[in-house]
Amino acid sequence: MNRLEGKVAIVTGAGRGIGRATAKLFAAEGAKVAVVSRTPGNVDQVVADIRAAGGTAVGVVCDISQPDQLKASVENVISAFGGIDILVNNAFDPSAPFSSIIDLSVEQLQRNFEMGPIAYLRMMQACHPHLKSSGAGRIINFGSMAGVIGLAGYGPYSMAKEAVRALTRTAAREWAADNITVNNLLPVAETWGKDVKVPPPSNALARYGSPEEDIAPVVLFLASKDAQFLTGYTLTPDGGAIIDSAR
Repeated sequence: MNRLEGKVAIVTGAGRGIGRATAKLFAAEGAKVAVVSRTPGNVDQVVADIRAAGGTAVGVVCDISQPDQLKASVENVISAFGGIDILVNNAFDPSAPFSSIIDLSVEQLQRNFEMGPIAYLRMMQACHPHLKSSGAGRIINFGSMAGVIGLAGYGPYSMAKEAVRALTRTAAREWAADNITVNNLLPVAETWGKDVKVPPPSNALARYGSPEEDIAPVVLFLASKDAQFLTGYTLTPDGGAIIDSAR
């Protein structure tokens, strides 16, 4: 407990799934958490849950693909908490990840890039001076195994997520002098609705991960002092889906 005591964290896409689990765990570990999502109802519920459990949180409704909203969200966090120590770039647009390469339109690809590496870049740039002032800044970006293995039918999503990994590695080298670590996560977790049909898991552990029990603790590790000597890496909490191929 209290592994993030005194820290301020921004978690995007925090209204559901892995983002929600991460925001709640960070708060339980002592962080002041900015819950960022496009959906007001989800934001309000996560903030209410954190506060009910004795944590500290502020809700920020933001479409991260909109630069003005993104900039305002960071300003709101600074106004509320006075600084930023941890940035978790988790948000993405779940409505447009699927397309074969032959049918992929530039417009669909652009949407995935706007919600992925472009938004992540803008958020990182907006948070950089505050992460630098922290003296021990942490950035955790979310990629996907879809990009690593070239998952068929996920053309725009895979391309955007691999761009996130390139962004992560480059920023890790450039921002190391500012004592900011930048790492990447490729999770495999059960985040879809109950009515969605999914194929049986094909990973070594033969199950999909739990956002609360399997993924959020890895995000916590990267955000904590325990990971202070790791930067530029890709961690794969995927139950042994791709093993070492994400290097």
